[in-house]
Amino acid sequence: MTFRFDNSYARLPAHFHAPAAAAPARAPRLIRVNHPLARELGLDPAMLESADGIAILSGQTVAEGSQPIALAYAGHQFGNFVPQLGDGRAILLGEVIDTQGRRRDIQLKGAGRTFYSRSGDGNAALGPVLREYLVSETMAALGIPTTRALAAVLTGETIVRDAELPGAIITRVAASHIRVGTFQFFAAREDVDALRLLADHVIARHYPDASSADRPYRALLDAVIAAQARLVAQWLLIGFIHGVMNTDNVSVAGETIDYGPCAFMDEYDPATVFSSIDRAGRYAYGNQPRIAHWNLTRLAEAMLPLLADDSDPAIADAQDALAAFGPAFERAYHGGLRRKLGLASEEAGDIDLISELLTKMQQNQVDFTLFFRALGDAVAGDEEPARALFVDPTAYDEWAARWHARLSDTVGGEDRRAAMNAVNPAFIPRNHHVEAMIAAAVERDDFGPFEEMLAVLAHPYDDQPDYARYAQPPLAHERVAATFCGT
Repeated sequence: MTFRFDNSYARLPAHFHAPAAAAPARAPRLIRVNHPLARELGLDPAMLESADGIAILSGQTVAEGSQPIALAYAGHQFGNFVPQLGDGRAILLGEVIDTQGRRRDIQLKGAGRTFYSRSGDGNAALGPVLREYLVSETMAALGIPTTRALAAVLTGETIVRDAELPGAIITRVAASHIRVGTFQFFAAREDVDALRLLADHVIARHYPDASSADRPYRALLDAVIAAQARLVAQWLLIGFIHGVMNTDNVSVAGETIDYGPCAFMDEYDPATVFSSIDRAGRYAYGNQPRIAHWNLTRLAEAMLPLLADDSDPAIADAQDALAAFGPAFERAYHGGLRRKLGLASEEAGDIDLISELLTKMQQNQVDFTLFFRALGDAVAGDEEPARALFVDPTAYDEWAARWHARLSDTVGGEDRRAAMNAVNPAFIPRNHHVEAMIAAAVERDDFGPFEEMLAVLAHPYDDQPDYARYAQPPLAHERVAATFCGT
């Protein structure tokens, strides 16, 4: 079982992490291995599916070259700062260089207690493992930067939450697991040497161009801000709600990380919240850009000692960097919406056209995903699928007249439709289907729905008539009101 580990983070000083060992798993059983990702990492899927492979994926055997550690970090959780969090239920096995020359973390999530577990048991229940596997792989298929799922196993243990549940472990792959909260951990301790060492590590690993900049740490801050602006814009363009945008859940690599009570919006409404622990709507769909800026402000605060020797110029520098977030987000978001609407160029009235549409969608309880997919039919001459989604179809007619007038360039209808369908998915992980899939696995040990959803969502932009039910929004009795973190 050759992982070819090269563990750069484990070589950082001891206060960056702590040794970790997985808990015993009574009867580990494989759920699945992600074959394409395994090959991308230079691993043999058949070996991962063997008894030896399952022993590694369940934490019962330490692979050659692995240095299992839990990472230290802090974080603001719902606005409240906690100076020490860390990997309380995750163990970093190590890093590999994949077939494209990229350094990737391989981590077990749900493998038991670590030094940072506090009062938690360090375990994961089956439902959250399946949700993270499914949603993270869907995000990858949608073209959105994300952690990936290499494998999932049952542990044979029983996990106690609100009820007794099957225990499971997901093997997660990431560009790294370094977070905004990692910088906060060392800033809270006024450990400037560690901050500098961490920043140098992140530059070398994720933003090597910053090393040649006149001011590398400012260039690093600029790069993380730009990456997060693009990422959150991409979330909004597909109706994704992270659910827990705490600073310890923000990757400095610009990947979507930590899929807890995440969900996809059905009817368009910026106030949409699913997370059971987000009672005030802090992380609602429409709040995500503002919260991303808030989180990045916390990163800038942590990095102040690296920006200048004195506080006033450091603060001014940080403020200058943060001012770029709004324009960067708007460029990515509005550019993405233009593509969703089939607009091949940029004109001054586009923002008003977009704003009018979103207002009418909210007022008419329009399904976000179905509508944008239906616009592909509208440019090809069939308005009815889009029109029928409105409570008041005349609201669509009024907006569509402006939209058609705007579609004045020379792009043909079928070419435009193909371009629109390439950015407007036909399928997302609809919450009611996700919950039904989890129930089948947890209650009946039936992983058929999980496998079927994975197969459909591997091609979210393709029309798949045989699986049309997965594209449909929930009926009234199927609506999901809340999603849960799993801890």
